[in-house]
Amino acid sequence: MKTTNGQAMLKIKSTLIILFMFLITSASYAQEADAIVGKYKLPNKLDIKIYKHKNKFYGKIIALNGFNDGQTKDINNPDESKQNNPLLGKIIIRGLEYDKEAKQWIDGSIYPPEKAIKVNLKIKLKGKNTIEAEVSKFLFWKTMEWKKIKV
Repeated sequence: MKTTNGQAMLKIKSTLIILFMFLITSASYAQEADAIVGKYKLPNKLDIKIYKHKNKFYGKIIALNGFNDGQTKDINNPDESKQNNPLLGKIIIRGLEYDKEAKQWIDGSIYPPEKAIKVNLKIKLKGKNTIEAEVSKFLFWKTMEWKKIKV
């Protein structure tokens, strides 16, 4: 059975429409996932920068703001060889992944330097300039809000 020029054009148009819809969906997913990228003030006075690397999200300390009575080194680290390492620039959030269905970032961890332990981290978007971070270890958890720093 031969196809006419009209049928061929219809197939091309249909393919282009499907491709266009796929590209729009992919772009909106990436934009949705990247919504937490930015700088935040944490309740413990630290400022962090959340960034994306290879489809996972990380966070590093960018300002101490008098954290923990002026602490500048990782003095509480259980590994004595790391207790002199500076906190500024330290990556404290690792491996967050965006869960499209739940509309939250999951399976990450955070290292709060005042406690010096690695705990689980999950983040939800609360508004344009606020995220809700839930940290947990075993049966204990705590939820707190982090405010985006306006640049």
